[in-house]
Amino acid sequence: MRNLSTLIIMAILLASCKTDKKTENTEQQETATPEAEWTVLFDGTSTEGWRAYNGEALPPGWVVKNKELTFDTELGLEQDYNGGKDIIYGAEEFDNFEFYVEWKLPKGGNSGIFYHIKEGYKSIPEVSPEYQLIDDENYAAMHDLTEYNLSLGYTDKPEELKPLQQTASDYAMHPADTSKKVLHPVGEWNSSKIVFTSEKVEHWLNGEMVVSFVPWDEAWEEKKHSDKWKNSEDYGTFKKGYIGFQDHSSPIWFRNIKIKKL
Repeated sequence: MRNLSTLIIMAILLASCKTDKKTENTEQQETATPEAEWTVLFDGTSTEGWRAYNGEALPPGWVVKNKELTFDTELGLEQDYNGGKDIIYGAEEFDNFEFYVEWKLPKGGNSGIFYHIKEGYKSIPEVSPEYQLIDDENYAAMHDLTEYNLSLGYTDKPEELKPLQQTASDYAMHPADTSKKVLHPVGEWNSSKIVFTSEKVEHWLNGEMVVSFVPWDEAWEEKKHSDKWKNSEDYGTFKKGYIGFQDHSSPIWFRNIKIKKL
């Protein structure tokens, strides 16, 4: 009788282990993203597909070093170049997408990720939303923001970097949620993700969603017409366009750049 009871208990435990393993495998399948679904925009060796905004080749300074796409300010400033240094992945336009990239900045650094870019304008920010990349901690101490912020109507402590100007924010539109935001120190790698659909836009930073909004609804229109973009008629209106990175006269390093169509 004792042997029979032991066998029954062992059978129950074995079945439980199999169920737990099946549940674990299912969760892994649901959270894993097959690499085949992603389009790699930078393979660590070639800048194929990348070029200047409104241009045919990469601007001076944008090079591949240590398998990273980087903006080398010394190279960029040494050459006589009159065009803008913002770059786009010009091989394909995207509408709904999930975009992923890893990046790092130096002390006082500044850059950004643009999407739904259209060419033919004087500059990308006139038309394209921006996922902000900046050294939140040190930028204001190294750059005088007073005049710029006063021009936007920020009269309270205009020398400070405002929430709408900080990393992972939808620049000058939606601030990142500081209660969920984890920004690694300068010189260390961060990961960013943008998920865009016509129903919702998400900004992720180091595995946490810190921005969420509905594009083109009444609240979005109100924000657009109340601050920096009120005189930029075409800002954010395009539903399809290129992905790009901002040059802000700052070194910047990118790697693992990829996108998935939704």
